[in-house]
Amino acid sequence: MLTRCHFQINPFSNFQISMLDKIGIAKRIAKEIKDGYYVNLGIGIPTLVANYIPKGMNVVLQSENGLLGMGPFPFEGEEDSDLINAGKQTITTVPGSAFFDSAMSFGMIRSRKVNLTILGAMEVSENGDIANWKIPGKMVKGMGGAMDLVASAKNIIVAMQHVNKAGESKLLPNCDLPLTGIRCVKKIVTELAVLDVTPEGFKLLERAPGVTVDEIIKATLGRLIVEGDIPEMVID
Repeated sequence: MLTRCHFQINPFSNFQISMLDKIGIAKRIAKEIKDGYYVNLGIGIPTLVANYIPKGMNVVLQSENGLLGMGPFPFEGEEDSDLINAGKQTITTVPGSAFFDSAMSFGMIRSRKVNLTILGAMEVSENGDIANWKIPGKMVKGMGGAMDLVASAKNIIVAMQHVNKAGESKLLPNCDLPLTGIRCVKKIVTELAVLDVTPEGFKLLERAPGVTVDEIIKATLGRLIVEGDIPEMVID
C-alpha cells in the first residue's frame, strides 16, 4: 500500500502533482537500512526513520548526545523528559541500550563505527556537497555534530525537500549556503524522487507516486542523469 500523499502546486508548472509527505520520505529511507547497521539520525525528517525500521531487523540507532539503542518516538503521555535525542525530542530506548558522554559518542563517529548517517539539508550540490547548518543573517546556536558526521561517515543519505518555499530548487550545481561538508552525500530522498550522487551529477533512481520525470527535471537545477524508464517508489 502506498503511503499517504498530499497535493501541492508545482512551482515549475501549471498543474498539481502528488508528492510524498515527511513520513513518506522517512519510510523510503528506512528501506536503505540493512541488518546489523549502526545508524545515526540527524535532526528533522531523519528522526522519523526510527519509527519505520523494518520488523525483525537488528539495527542500532545512535544519538550523538550519548545513546546507543534509540527506539521509536514515545506515545503521547508516555514521554520521559530525561530521554531525548540530539534535537531535544523525547525518545524511547530498546533493550540493551547504553548511555555515555559526548566524547565517547563522537569517538564512535570519528572512528567510523557508524555504518549509515541520515541527515537533513537545506542544499545539496551535484557533486555531493551539503549545506545544512547555517543561513547567513539568521542566528544559530552552532553547527552541532554535523561537520563531524559528514567528515567521518561511511555512507550519507540526505532527507530533504526538493524545492524551498519560494519554489526554488535545493538540488544545485553548487551550494549557495555555507557548506557543512564536501563531496560526502551518496544518496538523496525528497518528496519527488530518490537520487544517487555520482561524479557526473544527480542520477534519478525512483520517482514519487504520481510524479513524472519531467516534473523532477524542472525541479532540479543541478545536472540530472535520467536513464531508461524510472520506476515509482514502493512504500509499504
